[in-house]
Amino acid sequence: MRSTPKSFRLHIGLFGRRNVGKSSILNAITRQNVSIVSDVAGTTTDPVEKPMELLPLGPVLFIDTAGIDDVGALGQMRVEKTRQTFDRTDLGVIIAVAGEWSEFEDKIIAELRAREIPVIVVFNKTDLAEPGAEMLSRLQNEKTAYVRTVAPEGVGLADFRQALLDAAPADFIANPTILSDLVGPGELAVLVVPIDKEAPKGRLIVPQVQAIRDLLDADSYCMVVKERELRDALERLKRPPKLVVTDSQAFLKASADTPCDVPLTSFSILFSRFKGDLTEQVRGVLAIDDLRPGDRVLIAEACSHHPIAEDIGRVKIPRWLRQYVGGELDFQTVQGHDFPADLSGYKLIVHCGACMWNRREMLSRMLRCRQAGVPITNYGLVIAFSLGIFERALEPFPAALEEYRLACEARGKAAPPRRAASVMEKPVDMLLEEAPQKRTRRT
Repeated sequence: MRSTPKSFRLHIGLFGRRNVGKSSILNAITRQNVSIVSDVAGTTTDPVEKPMELLPLGPVLFIDTAGIDDVGALGQMRVEKTRQTFDRTDLGVIIAVAGEWSEFEDKIIAELRAREIPVIVVFNKTDLAEPGAEMLSRLQNEKTAYVRTVAPEGVGLADFRQALLDAAPADFIANPTILSDLVGPGELAVLVVPIDKEAPKGRLIVPQVQAIRDLLDADSYCMVVKERELRDALERLKRPPKLVVTDSQAFLKASADTPCDVPLTSFSILFSRFKGDLTEQVRGVLAIDDLRPGDRVLIAEACSHHPIAEDIGRVKIPRWLRQYVGGELDFQTVQGHDFPADLSGYKLIVHCGACMWNRREMLSRMLRCRQAGVPITNYGLVIAFSLGIFERALEPFPAALEEYRLACEARGKAAPPRRAASVMEKPVDMLLEEAPQKRTRRT
């Protein structure tokens, strides 16, 4: 818990052909033997990750990839792993040997530019050959930074480090907040943290820990309670909190116990904004009304974990959606960096909050969905929508709420009325088991 999570690190991808010195560059910049170095082409198989502190930029994650020109059946698998790295790269480094630039490097640089990822070119092994004047002139005209290195001797590493700092995306330096902007210095947020079967023994899950840290960094106050103690905790306060944040699975209980004039949302919805694009995923939730029995729905999880009996992504959300639709749906689940190449067969993609990812990877995945014309939304948004408290869950985000209302109007539908936060005496376990009733479709 003392180290910075990968999701908060600037992801720097090292790309290039086999045996151009990608691993040597990584070892040199980190001053460690992170990757195996060999004269044999194709030594690096799967991407190798190395976190480090790159001052003054801060925490970064270097990703050393396999050669993009690998051949054969195994080589194709390595190349596919390398291509997946594009999705989570914030800054791309193309490593080449002077005088050997070819279509492979052109394809890499084109892919990075198409994704609007900053690019640095490293000409390695310049003790053997220098890059040609024509090549350097081309890069200058394209406003692409380049450096010369001899990795084993440390030549050019200072220039490489400076180039990384200069090319770092501005939004990484000005990293968005999770919730502290909604609370403010000297104000209170109440975090509702159920301790159930999915809660890790002896600790909190990542979104909860990161939310607490975000509040403390912003000089905000934080109160953490379980769902059963929320009402009593709120009654003891001299003034109401600025925000109540709940685990999505306790949404109904938290909504019932939180006064209507106190904003309420969930950790998952906060991370929809923090890691991706909240308004895009709000628009995506409307696709639930278009689902019909037999439609295919993809459940996507950023992390790989061993599911329990009542897993939120595999059991609860599918159950709620089936009952909302009034029939069977065809669900498929993917984990980690796996994602179908062809999305055209899906009517909806429901994604977790992506707390273990950087924002670039989540935005890349959302871009693929947009290009395929497939709506994507978020666990917390789906839960709030299916439980009838969607507008309330969006009240802390006026722009997203307005986008939802406009989207409803564009579809010729009225946004559903917000469920009143009446006192509910049912235990939360019963609430979690209750699924939403099939709603009459809005016309």
